[in-house]
Amino acid sequence: MNQTVAETLDHFEHLKPLNDLQLSRLKHNVVFHSITKGEIIYQENDPKSHVYLIATGSVKLASHTGEGKTLIKDILHDHSIFGENIFAGDGKRTEFAEALSDTSYYVIPAETFKRLTEENDAFASHILDVIVSRLFDLEERLKNFVFKSAKERIMFFIKRTGEKRGIKIGIDECLINHGMSHKEIASLTDTSRQTVARVLSELKRTNVIHFSPRKPNKILIRDMSSL
Repeated sequence: MNQTVAETLDHFEHLKPLNDLQLSRLKHNVVFHSITKGEIIYQENDPKSHVYLIATGSVKLASHTGEGKTLIKDILHDHSIFGENIFAGDGKRTEFAEALSDTSYYVIPAETFKRLTEENDAFASHILDVIVSRLFDLEERLKNFVFKSAKERIMFFIKRTGEKRGIKIGIDECLINHGMSHKEIASLTDTSRQTVARVLSELKRTNVIHFSPRKPNKILIRDMSSL
């Protein structure tokens, strides 16, 4: 691995629990990849042979339903980890991973990753927290589906994205770049593409948010408390 790539791994919060020797060993076992938007990183039923760290870009985790539809499980961005749940099940992936934008990422062999969790309790605890957090997000999404209206679910998506990845502008405003189509937001919020378009237009008309027709992926939230 070249020096630049190795140094970049030092900036991943997910790897902070590792000691210098473990991090050095990891740097010699990872592979760096760059792919373009729409390319597949792994498919459903592929073996759980690797864990992935996003350097730049965004990745969609999703699965195909029996009705030929796609269920988006999560959208991940810079410095996120995915494919980390390699410890249970039949050793096969239950979702596919697709680049939502031009994306670069590191590939860690599963055996290397497992060894690090066995050697380092703090690292193992952190990875467990990541897995539990993902399960909590899915549970929260299920509750939203049952108890919230379609509009409330879309507003929750905007607010949650602002909390996680928003750039604060001024006192109350927040800028997000979600990088998703209306169809993808609909899948993530369990609504329809038409409903997403209608709700976003309504929120823009009432000055809760603002976006340009030329750059709909960028949304300015006027006031987070209004969501």
